[in-house]
Amino acid sequence: MKRREFLRNSLGAAGLMAGLRSMSWAGPARQANDVVYLGPDKIRLSRLAIGTGTKGGSIQRQLGLEGLADLLHFGYDQGVFFWDTADGYRTHPHVREALKRVPREKVTILTKTRARTADQMRADLDRFRKELDTDYLDIVLLHAVTRPDWPEERKGAMEVLSEAREKGIVRTHGVSCHSLEALETAAREPWVRVDLARINFAGLIMDAEPATVIPVLRRMKAAGKGIIGMKILGEGGLSNRVDEALRFALSLDCVDCFTIGPANRDELSDLIRRIPAASAAMAA
Repeated sequence: MKRREFLRNSLGAAGLMAGLRSMSWAGPARQANDVVYLGPDKIRLSRLAIGTGTKGGSIQRQLGLEGLADLLHFGYDQGVFFWDTADGYRTHPHVREALKRVPREKVTILTKTRARTADQMRADLDRFRKELDTDYLDIVLLHAVTRPDWPEERKGAMEVLSEAREKGIVRTHGVSCHSLEALETAAREPWVRVDLARINFAGLIMDAEPATVIPVLRRMKAAGKGIIGMKILGEGGLSNRVDEALRFALSLDCVDCFTIGPANRDELSDLIRRIPAASAAMAA
């Protein structure tokens, strides 16, 4: 994003933040380990997901097999039991290593596939379960869809995921969107039960500016779909404005939970500490 565009979006976001501050809530501050039930299938997960795909997973893979497994296990011990992976991140082996240390049914795993055809999807579901050493997958998303006609393009994969959900191989399914057109389609598409959407106050690495994206997410939410936020920190671009970014994400009435990819245990601990403080600031 060019500097001029970033400044314009930041100024627009300031007004948006002011409006969202009026949407305060009563009750205790929100926590990273709050239990959330996502979408029509009521998938149990923590408000914060530990992402393993920052910059395509290269940041988390630097920790090594044991190091990333240690990070996931540390999060689990703090009540953050929602783990976000993908075939493209090449972190399935790391999640598998972490799963050796915790009861499978106590963890919620989200993964993603580039499959388009029925055969590709069947092959991916078999391979993913072997790579993760699990009989079932909690959430499977079609990864990084961009075309407005993606349901036609990926019809075969969608049909296989629907069958897998009926058989209990997959508990729920949906998409991660990387364009406004794809997001608009996802809001209308009944097959979508969960959407992974790019959202932050500055519009960094998003499908459009927040004022355009939020109404689409609200339509999704009104239709009963579960919504997971991503790019909350703009893939590191907002690392010097973490509290502001968290306040924004926590204020959204159309986002159930969100994923952030910490580079190490200190970063994860910092996020867990900051989230209730950011929530309390929004509620004040």
